[in-house]
Amino acid sequence: MTQETTRRRGELRIYLGAAPGVGKTFAMLGEARRRLERGTDVVVGFVETHGRPKTAALIEGLEVVPPRLLTHRDVEFREMDLDAVLARRPQIVLVDELAHTNVPGSRHDKRWQDIEELLAAGIDVLSTVNVQHLESLNDVVERITGAKQRETVPDEIVRRAEQIELVDITPEALRRRMAHGNIYPAHKVDAALANYFRPGNLTALRELALLWVADQVDVALQRYRAEQDITDTWETRERLVVAITGGPESETLIRRARRIATRAGAELLAVHVLRGDGLAGASPYALTKARRLAEGMGASFHTVVGGEDVPQALLDFARGVNATQLVLGTSRRSRLARLFDEGIGGRTVQDSGPIDVHMVTHDEAARGLRFLTFRPSLSAARQAMGWALAVLLPAVVTALGIQLRGELSQATDVLGFVLATVGVALVGGMGPALLAAGVSGVALNYFFTAPLYRLTIDAPQNVISLILMVVVAVLVSIIVDRAARQSARASRAGTEAALLASYSRIVLTAQHPVARLLRAVRENFGLDSVALLERKEGAWRRVSCVGADSCLEPDEADVDIAVTPDIHLALRGRTLPAEDRRVLEAAAGQALLALRNQRLSEETADAKRVASTTELRTALLSAVGHDLRTPLTSIKAAVGSLRDPELKLSTEDTGELLATVEESADRLAGLVDNLLDSSRLATGAVNPLMRPVGYYEIVSRALRGLDDQHLIEVAVDERLPLVVADIGLMERVVANVVDNALRYGRRKIAIEGPQPGQQPLVAIRASEHASRVELRVVDHGHGLPKGSADSVFAPFQRLGDRDNTNGVGLGLSVAKGFTEAMGGTIRAEDTPGGGLTMVISLPVYAEESEA
Repeated sequence: MTQETTRRRGELRIYLGAAPGVGKTFAMLGEARRRLERGTDVVVGFVETHGRPKTAALIEGLEVVPPRLLTHRDVEFREMDLDAVLARRPQIVLVDELAHTNVPGSRHDKRWQDIEELLAAGIDVLSTVNVQHLESLNDVVERITGAKQRETVPDEIVRRAEQIELVDITPEALRRRMAHGNIYPAHKVDAALANYFRPGNLTALRELALLWVADQVDVALQRYRAEQDITDTWETRERLVVAITGGPESETLIRRARRIATRAGAELLAVHVLRGDGLAGASPYALTKARRLAEGMGASFHTVVGGEDVPQALLDFARGVNATQLVLGTSRRSRLARLFDEGIGGRTVQDSGPIDVHMVTHDEAARGLRFLTFRPSLSAARQAMGWALAVLLPAVVTALGIQLRGELSQATDVLGFVLATVGVALVGGMGPALLAAGVSGVALNYFFTAPLYRLTIDAPQNVISLILMVVVAVLVSIIVDRAARQSARASRAGTEAALLASYSRIVLTAQHPVARLLRAVRENFGLDSVALLERKEGAWRRVSCVGADSCLEPDEADVDIAVTPDIHLALRGRTLPAEDRRVLEAAAGQALLALRNQRLSEETADAKRVASTTELRTALLSAVGHDLRTPLTSIKAAVGSLRDPELKLSTEDTGELLATVEESADRLAGLVDNLLDSSRLATGAVNPLMRPVGYYEIVSRALRGLDDQHLIEVAVDERLPLVVADIGLMERVVANVVDNALRYGRRKIAIEGPQPGQQPLVAIRASEHASRVELRVVDHGHGLPKGSADSVFAPFQRLGDRDNTNGVGLGLSVAKGFTEAMGGTIRAEDTPGGGLTMVISLPVYAEESEA
């Protein structure tokens, strides 16, 4: 045997992360340095540092195999030199980015194929991969992030790894790492934070990674239990099995099991146990329906063959999947049947051991020995059939008796006529049964009782037989009639309950419940019109009505239901039986409740509008009074000083006073502009003049009228796509938002003082994403109180976004109104590291996106 044939396969260790930047490469390099310190022969086959200094520092001291340079479309690319690594034959090689697609001209299309060749050569490999590159999760990640991953790796390649190590970090820490520039270059940070690296996206990706690794751990555990022949349940993870028969109760069991599993955080499995004859007792359609329901609720569906011992097969399956809980439906067998056989549930509970068993009740319980299912009532067709059978069945029995006269005894003849009478009673009720009893008695006496062919009765026992036949007919008929009446009452009660439930649902959920309720009553009872009438000041008026020619007064109605002395439900179209009034009275009560709720909602809405108006008026008077008084006082004081003949002012002092007047006048003009804009927005008088425009032009025009431009950093690329907007309105939007950020930044400096290496107060950046262009106005102040991001756009709102001594809080409200009028959005986000970021998003100009 040669060395080549005995060479062992290398081992693969993968560092799995939820997103770029979690530290996979860092962890892999750390492990490589530890192995190197222990004397292991380690080389770097290919590691991508992405320009991160800390990652590059870890490579220092490690032997690096020079990359292979390949040219594709006049661009030079670096790839791992697979032949050089194979020739070097280290014990361990580091190969970053498992899902990477190699440049055309490489030996393999994918890097994971290079790694497979290294493993086959007996070289251990350390590699990295993100969860979004797993083939099975590719579409899920696309739905979450909106970004399609073009580089994927088959799940089976990752599962075959001897070790999978999850590199985990919280979304907040990852966003801070991104904001500090430790992952992407500075010009990509804002777009990444606003799109792929949003907190919700990162949380979902993290959950995907944790669950995927947990599944692999579970697979490893199952493999170990199988290798060691362990059948006892290990409660390492809650796993719930629901057993279904395919009967009508299956849907109830699956839904109940889903609720139990959700509360317990358990994995759900549905199982159907086949008897020895395959689908005996189960409809294929019902099983397909149950399978779809189970899979729709996130459960896996399994079918096992149990032979005749269903409980044992069920428990074997539960132990095989390491289940901790088992859900069964209560038996459909009657109590009498359970006296002789405890059923599958009882035997399963006895033998379940550490598995918890839930017995769930359902509507089909204890229905196993119901002999007959009666129809709701004896219809005319059924009674007609009964009368026909009352003549036909005794005639058939008579003919058979005459034909077999020598072979049958008289007792057999009697039983035949009794059976005919019972059959007629079951079909047609008492009347046909009595006729059948009479015809049978006459036929029995005339054809089968001595003396034959005469209606006289010699023996007293024959009289008794006839009487007994009539009694049997009466008793069976009574039972049939009683069952029919009870069934009819139950059916009617169910119908009434369903109607009342639907009426209650309308009252609780409909937006306009009174009209919806009246419409439902009209449809349910086949009426022409239904009206709810109310008497006020001696006159009746219609509160609500449906249908043509509705009543104006209760006296005009075919059916009048008095809810209260002053509120009536008037129905027109036909008279209704007395038993329907019970439901109508309940419906009328529901209508009254709906009317009161509707009026209460209207009164509440009116009260809220009044309160909102009062609060707005108070805020306006308070804010405008202060903000008008301050600049007017400054103007008056400056003008007074200029006009005072006793004051000898220098040219410098005069210029300063005139500047004060100008600044105060500008503040007044800005206040009036915001008030007028707010009024225009409130009345819907804003009509944007939309045209394609670039953010670079908008920002340039907006900053012209602002002071302290040296405190603003602008990074808006002229090459970004044009957006559709009104340039004048957008100029006001950007100016208001930037002014707000400057005020906030100045306030922080006033409180904390200037900081060493102070960065600009405000940064303005723009980026394109998903057919929209976003403008981000970033400050590094104190930010907003938690939960106030939406309230900051309310009029007269100053939640820390504005200086409490300047401005009425209309700037952001006007900015939001103008932006939404142009079909855009504006939102407030926390700046990583502290502060507030305003994001203004507008759609890309159509021709620009098509180009």
